[in-house]
Amino acid sequence: MTTQPDPRPRIRDDATAKTLDGATCRSCGLHTLSTAQRCPECRGELFPASFGPHGVVWSSTVVRVPVPGRTPPYPMSYVDLTDGPRVLCHLAGPAEVAPVGASVRLCGATAEGDLLAEVAR
Repeated sequence: MTTQPDPRPRIRDDATAKTLDGATCRSCGLHTLSTAQRCPECRGELFPASFGPHGVVWSSTVVRVPVPGRTPPYPMSYVDLTDGPRVLCHLAGPAEVAPVGASVRLCGATAEGDLLAEVAR
């Protein structure tokens, strides 16, 4: 039995910022965190890219339903990374929604390995 790689994006912590490794399509310009060999949209060639750490909230909610391995309530947002893809992130801090359009920055990962962002102040 072969084990499947974890499909969740992994945050890279270098000296100056936390970023995500991904790829950009040479043909259509799609930004992706996929590990695919070809663009999932146009099948074009992908080249390595890094995304983040800054982004803007596209949508936000507080999850109040118990999910295995997670204790509610916890805030989550879809974040459009600057020059990158949209990612789903847990939000650091109290269980409050971040307003749409709020500036955020990647700040790490949760204990479960999910992306974590904080509202930029």
